[in-house]
Amino acid sequence: MRSYALLATGVCAVVALTGAGVAAATSFKPARPPASAWAAPAHDEPAPEPAGILEAVTGGVLERATTLRYPGADYVKVHFSRLQLDPGDTVTVSDASGGEIHRYTAAQLRDADNWTMSVSGESATVSVERAGADRLGIRSKLAGLGVTVDRVARGQTPTERAEAEARRKAAAAAQRHAESICGHDEKQDAVCYKSADPVAYANAKPVARILINGVELCTAWRLGPNNRMMTNAHCFTTTREARNTEVWFNYECAQCGGGPTLRPVKVMADQVIATHDVLDYTLFTVRNFDAIARFGYLQLDDRAPVRGEELYIPQHPRGMPTVITTHDTSERSGNCAVANPAYDGYDVDTDMSYYCDTDGGSSGSPVISRRTNKVIALHHFGGCPNSGVRMDHIAADIRGLL
Repeated sequence: MRSYALLATGVCAVVALTGAGVAAATSFKPARPPASAWAAPAHDEPAPEPAGILEAVTGGVLERATTLRYPGADYVKVHFSRLQLDPGDTVTVSDASGGEIHRYTAAQLRDADNWTMSVSGESATVSVERAGADRLGIRSKLAGLGVTVDRVARGQTPTERAEAEARRKAAAAAQRHAESICGHDEKQDAVCYKSADPVAYANAKPVARILINGVELCTAWRLGPNNRMMTNAHCFTTTREARNTEVWFNYECAQCGGGPTLRPVKVMADQVIATHDVLDYTLFTVRNFDAIARFGYLQLDDRAPVRGEELYIPQHPRGMPTVITTHDTSERSGNCAVANPAYDGYDVDTDMSYYCDTDGGSSGSPVISRRTNKVIALHHFGGCPNSGVRMDHIAADIRGLL
């Protein structure tokens, strides 16, 4: 298998509070709708909380290359207001080391609303590359006049992260039942399970961090061997939103307990195949599927869950590198388990509940049965108990689409 370079800027213990917006996936349990089963919810759905930074860029006209630097940010994503390029000319965006490079034609950027893929770290170098010779530099100057960076989406600085965390804690304290961490936080870096629980570690590989509109986060995962992924409908529902969503695989700590991260493999989401408000799922595809096929996939467990059945949840809470929740100190066995197999989500008995720890940004995570090592629920609400939509309901809705 291909080896992965480490990101010098990707320290796991710090990234736990990154500033990419965190979807309010694990908000308190919604009010039960008064209508019959499968009716539309009568309450506000959880929505992504914008906590990343959209920042204007002045003097962004490009002649050759410019570097945009935001000390402490963990990613930078670039937007262009003008893209007048000759045929064959390209725009390149790279990280500080030159290890992550994205190259675009004008048509490719317009297809993504003029946004580039993010580069990891605190800086992005943007340049125009010409298709032919330009000995006098005339074409370079003319091309630059037609290429302008007007804003970036970026991760927060350490100060911004600390302020955001303080606000989050204050808001959680004001809501009686908004907790998602049920007692001691039992989540651990995925790599901690590489030897101790190799099956759980392998099943964390198909789980991805998704960055929506440059400033919001959820979790998603590969479903089956074909080009299919799943997340929550409250993360996004349309193909246009999907095409402004980055999907990060391999974003995990290199060592148990923190330190550098592995370099993520990033692709863009593409088409929404199916979505459902009450079952709170979105099934979608990605571009450049071959780049992420090696990370494997998960399978559906399309049966009703059983009370006491043991679980584990690979996830990206608050944008962290992949963690896995396997323990629950409230259970006699000490393991995560189904608390109530028929729990009210957006409608009667659509969910199952558990006290496995999650957090904002865990929306869309797979809840996996220890019995079968298949996905038995799609995590979407917090509140201790936390809950996920039962996969037997979702499986019935997407049959034939996989």
